[in-house]
Amino acid sequence: MNRPGRWLRRLPALCAALLALAAGPGQEARAADPDKVLHAVFVAPEAGFDPAITRDLYSAEVIQSIFETLYTYDYLARPVKLVPQTAEAMPEITDGGRTYTIRLKKGIYFQPDPAFGGKRRELTMADYVYSYQRLFDPRLASPHSWLFAGKVLGFDEAAAKAKQTGHFDYDAPIPGFELLDRYTLRIHLKQPDFNLGMILAHEPTSAVAREVVEKYRDAMGQVTANPVGTGAYRLGEWVRGSRIELVANPGYRGLTWNFQAGSDPEDAAIVAAMKGKRMPQIGRIDIRVMVEDQTRWLAFVGKQVDLVELQGPLAPKALENGKLRPELAAQGVQLSRIIDPEISYNYWNMQDPVVGGLTKEKIALRRAIAMAYDVQEEIAIVWNGEAVPLEYPIPPGIVGYDPDYRSSVHFDPRLANELLDKFGYRKGADGFRTLPDGQPLTITYSARADSNGKQQAEIWKKAYDSLGIRMKDNLMPFPDLLKAEKQCEVMSRNSPWIADYPDGDNFMQLFYGPNTHQNNNGCSRIPAYDVRYEASQKLPDGPERNRLYHEMARILEVYAPIRIGYARYRNMLAQPTVIGFKKHPILHCEWLYFDMVKEKK
Repeated sequence: MNRPGRWLRRLPALCAALLALAAGPGQEARAADPDKVLHAVFVAPEAGFDPAITRDLYSAEVIQSIFETLYTYDYLARPVKLVPQTAEAMPEITDGGRTYTIRLKKGIYFQPDPAFGGKRRELTMADYVYSYQRLFDPRLASPHSWLFAGKVLGFDEAAAKAKQTGHFDYDAPIPGFELLDRYTLRIHLKQPDFNLGMILAHEPTSAVAREVVEKYRDAMGQVTANPVGTGAYRLGEWVRGSRIELVANPGYRGLTWNFQAGSDPEDAAIVAAMKGKRMPQIGRIDIRVMVEDQTRWLAFVGKQVDLVELQGPLAPKALENGKLRPELAAQGVQLSRIIDPEISYNYWNMQDPVVGGLTKEKIALRRAIAMAYDVQEEIAIVWNGEAVPLEYPIPPGIVGYDPDYRSSVHFDPRLANELLDKFGYRKGADGFRTLPDGQPLTITYSARADSNGKQQAEIWKKAYDSLGIRMKDNLMPFPDLLKAEKQCEVMSRNSPWIADYPDGDNFMQLFYGPNTHQNNNGCSRIPAYDVRYEASQKLPDGPERNRLYHEMARILEVYAPIRIGYARYRNMLAQPTVIGFKKHPILHCEWLYFDMVKEKK
C-alpha cells in the first residue's frame, strides 16, 4: 500500500484556505463541525421552501435556516426584541413614521449555485426589493401579499397592473422602494406602519436571488425545491414528506454568541455554556417527518431523536403538573416550555351555501354550533390539559392582549338548541335537523389525517350530535388541507395560527375580508369588521387601537364566523447532548443559536 504523500497531509490546511476564500474579504470562515448532527422531528409534512408561497410552520423552519431577512429576534430577550440580521442597524424612521431608511451589511454572499454562472454573488438591497415584489406576482398567488398591501407608495398600483396583465414587471421602478445604492433602501409608506420592522423579520420577506428564480421556477413561478439563500444552512438531501437534511453553509459569515441573560433563571446557565462561541456549531440537521405521536415518543426515548416537540397527547409520558418527570430529569433530559403565541379557532366557511352568509338564520346556525362546542373538553381530551382557553382573538404574550376581556359566547347546548328551533332548523323523524327550507343539513368537518385530527373530529361530532346536526369528517394530509382552505374549499376546520410577529395586528388580520385566499381561512367578509380593521392599522398600540380591537372581537361573536378556542403549551424535549437550547416564542427554529455534543464515530 502506498503511503500518503506530503500534499495529502496538507489537505486540511488547503480546505481551510478555500473556505476562507469562500467567506469573502473581512469575514472569518469557521465551518460548523460536521460531527455535530442534530436529529429533529416535524409533526406534519413540509410543503416546500419558497418564502413567497409557503405558509406552514414546518416549511418555515427550513426557510428560516436557509434564507435571511433584514431583521430577526434576540435569542434570549423576553419580551421579544427585534435586532438586525443582514441589516447594519435598526431602521432610521423619519417623516412621522412614513419613511424607513435601512442599510445592509456588506460582504454577505449567497451560497454557490449554478444559477450564478460560477461567480460569487453578493447580497444587495435590490434582492430584497425583488423578493418583496414576488409577493404581488399573480402567478405565485402568494398568501403573504397582505404584508405590504395598502402600505408602500406605488406598490398596490404595480400589483393591480400585474393582475390585469398576468405578469409582474420586476424592472419597473416602484416609488416606495428607493434604492439609494447597492446597500441602502429607503421605503416610503402611504401612512405610518408601526409594525414594519417586525414584518421585515418575517420569513416571506427573505432575500431570494432573481437568477435562482429564473433558473429553477416552475410554471407557476415557484422555486419550492431549490432554495438558495445567504443563511447558515443549505438544503442537502430531501425526500418529500419524509426526510429533510440541512447542511451548514461553509460560506456563511457566522456570528459570535453574545446574548444577555433575561429574567428566566435558566438563562444564566445558557450564557455560561454558549458565550463567545462562533455560530453555527451544528454541522448537519437531520429532520424526519413523524406524524404519529407514539412514533415520535419512541424515537426520542430510543435516543434516535435529539429534539422533539411534545404535544398534548404525549405530555403525560414526560410531564407531571407541567414539570419534567423525575426519571427523565435524572437522565439529563431537558424541557423548554412556553405557551405558544397562538390561537386555535374553529371557522365556518362564510362562502359556503350551507354555513356561510350574513342572513339571520345563517348567523343563528353558526352561533348555535359555537355554543354547543366545549373548549375545555377538547383541551382535556385532545391535548391532555396542555392548553389554556382563550376569550380574546389575541393570545397572551402578544401586544394588544387583554387578560380581562370576556367573550359573550359560552358553552350552552340547551340555549343552542333553542336558537336553532327559533330560526326554523327543525328535527325530522330521524332526529336530525333540516335547513329552514326543508333541505337536508349536513356539515363537513375537516382535520389533519393524524391521531389529533381524529380526536378533534370526534369532539366536534359530539357537539353536532347534541344539536341534531349530521356531521361528516374529512381527514386530509396537512399540505392538502392548507391548499384546500386557501381556495375556500373547506367547510369547517379547527385552525391554529401562531404569531408571525408579536403584535395583535397579526391576529386581527386573520378575519379581514381582503385577506381571503391568504390568511382569512374562513373566507369571511364582514363590513363592520373590515372598516374597523382598516382604522386600526393607522394606529400604534394604545387605548384607541385597543377599543377598535374590542369592537372587532364583539363583531366576531355576533356574526360567529369563528369560535375562539385555546393556545397550546409548546413542550420541547432535548437530549442531554443538546447545549444551550431555549424555545423562542417567535423564531420558528433555533438551530443557529445552540450547540450539541459531537456524535461518536
